[in-house]
Amino acid sequence: MKILITAGPTREYIDDVRFLSNASSGRMGYSLVDAAVAAGHEVVLVTGPVEMSPPDGCEVYRIETTDELRQRCLELFPSCDGVIATAAVCDYRPKTRITGKITKTGQPIVLELVETSDVLAELGTMKEHRWIVGFALESQDPRNNAMRKLRMKNCDCIVLNDTSAIGSLTNSVEILSPSAETIAIYKGTKQHVAEQLLELIEGTIHGRKSRAK
Repeated sequence: MKILITAGPTREYIDDVRFLSNASSGRMGYSLVDAAVAAGHEVVLVTGPVEMSPPDGCEVYRIETTDELRQRCLELFPSCDGVIATAAVCDYRPKTRITGKITKTGQPIVLELVETSDVLAELGTMKEHRWIVGFALESQDPRNNAMRKLRMKNCDCIVLNDTSAIGSLTNSVEILSPSAETIAIYKGTKQHVAEQLLELIEGTIHGRKSRAK
């Protein structure tokens, strides 16, 4: 398979030095790259800014903003068999980016935020024979929110986890199908979870898509 994997956070700049982001380490996505390369797959990694070095054996594209992530994914997805979207996309950006650096005045400032692009939903509209595995990190009404994301983004399955995964070496995930069934539950190191998830994709999701061609 040729697999597109997104990993790490995105940043949305307030001015030239300050930005909105999140605490994603990128470790889950990088573990999936390791597992996929070890299994002999061709991997294209689109990564936000993280402290880790990209795994050997993959094609790497570095991005910062959600728009940069979108542009790369729209460019790369058509030549891939599927995408595993672990990137923690910043959901909002300042409506206007200030040139230079905002100077402190001792007074409050107000930021007007607008939603960023829904990259995975856009990939879902061009899916055709390809498969899509999404991630949902939820803290409130997790299953319902995960299923809403699965349907909005046209995913073949969605990986549900919670906020304890952020920055952790371990993860506990539930894989949900489009019919809201639990396909699998994996727990352990992120590397172990990545290997189990990749086996599921190989044996079930990719196999089903290949037979449907």
